[in-house]
Amino acid sequence: MQTAEQIKLDPATSIDSSNDSETTLYSPDRSPTQVNPETHPNSAIGDSIEILTKIYDDPINLVVLQRPLESQVQHYCRQLIAAKPNFSMRAVFRPETSQQSLAESFPELEGKSAFIKDLALLMELYSCLFDLEEVGLRIQLLDRAMCPRFHTDKLGCRLVTTYLGPGTEWLHNNVLDRSKLGAGNQGLSDDKSGLYSADAEIEQVAEGDIVLLKGDGWIGNEGHGAVHRSPAVSQGDKRIVVTMDFG
Repeated sequence: MQTAEQIKLDPATSIDSSNDSETTLYSPDRSPTQVNPETHPNSAIGDSIEILTKIYDDPINLVVLQRPLESQVQHYCRQLIAAKPNFSMRAVFRPETSQQSLAESFPELEGKSAFIKDLALLMELYSCLFDLEEVGLRIQLLDRAMCPRFHTDKLGCRLVTTYLGPGTEWLHNNVLDRSKLGAGNQGLSDDKSGLYSADAEIEQVAEGDIVLLKGDGWIGNEGHGAVHRSPAVSQGDKRIVVTMDFG
């Protein structure tokens, strides 16, 4: 996998910090294209690092960089669950010092160096893509779906990757009825509300894949954020999930 320095990533002109409860607008320096975001393909998926830059395209609201995880990274994750089943972390890092800072934040277990190197690379990619001086990092060990309902994020663009366990589920624009999101479901479950027609329409990323989710806070994407949810977790299993946001 290439490093961030080996590709040209187009930075945005302005970045605002945000949280999920308030919409913060994020404006890339691009002229909008005249397409219908609800019928035009909204995802870009591939195994080349350059696919990440597609997040700047209209009306792309979801990008998946497919990749396998190194065996040492997987080994560290399994050990982390066994040794620290309740481990979680939420912090803001500067990408240029992230590797050292991360090393101080995680327990000493076999395979740690490979895991820290991989996590620092993701932070470097994310910060380079959006020209960030700081990255908000969150890592959680989960035994249940954190966000079990399909939803959109009220922010610019979030990176999500699952280091262990089933990956994020999502829907194409052209198979969903956005009026059924949130209160529009009228108390019905996603599969009964009319949000989508059949379970076969639900897409899911693989363990290790890097996902960019464009939210409603991206200017020009209001009301068209990527629709996604956390997957169910089998009893006795756990997921290790990492998210990155503008710091």
